[in-house]
Amino acid sequence: MKATFGCLVIAAGICGILSYAFLATSLGTEYWFITERNPMKMSDLEDLNTHSGLWRINEGGKIYVFMDSFTANCSKCSETERHMLNMHSAIVVVLPCSLVLLLFGGICGLVSSLARSPVLLTRTASYFFICSLLTLSGVSLYIICSYQALAETERLVGPEGLAYVRTSFGWSLGLAWLSYGLEVLTGILLLVAARMARLQHRIPPCPDANPHSGSNTFKMGIIEL
Repeated sequence: MKATFGCLVIAAGICGILSYAFLATSLGTEYWFITERNPMKMSDLEDLNTHSGLWRINEGGKIYVFMDSFTANCSKCSETERHMLNMHSAIVVVLPCSLVLLLFGGICGLVSSLARSPVLLTRTASYFFICSLLTLSGVSLYIICSYQALAETERLVGPEGLAYVRTSFGWSLGLAWLSYGLEVLTGILLLVAARMARLQHRIPPCPDANPHSGSNTFKMGIIEL
């Protein structure tokens, strides 16, 4: 039973560390959204493949910083542009918050595992589920915002302007999805570990361990004699 509990908490710890590493790598890289242009159909000046992250975009080897969605002047922006700026503001807040919460979740998981407390393990599992919801919300908002930006671009330049452009999501977004899955798995493993710890606390003591059992048997023998 102890070995099984130990394997569970170790597996939960590994999953938690990997989820933190994947999310941190995802936030720090610029391969969330990739745009590829066909060089056979466009001029050399237009042959610029781009890949972007949450804060920067790399276009033809040149890095540009996104407009600050919190301090941007939206007086001349359309309703769609305002909506996308608000979504981007939510994304750059939710995902870093999830990363910070994962760090504290790892500390809570270590303490609850060492204490073998079912209550602490259950609460830590719930904590990781909340982190996974934040990660899922941020990733989902990014996907929705990207599709809306693509639709707005197509409306401005027309379908023929994007005829030779291929867009796709990059491996940075894939790492964020992996982080979400590992966060959920960490919570499940901690819940199972909490159940095992609770069952261990409920195991009744062995009858042979009663220190008075030998004297009681001796007394019964005297009475029979």
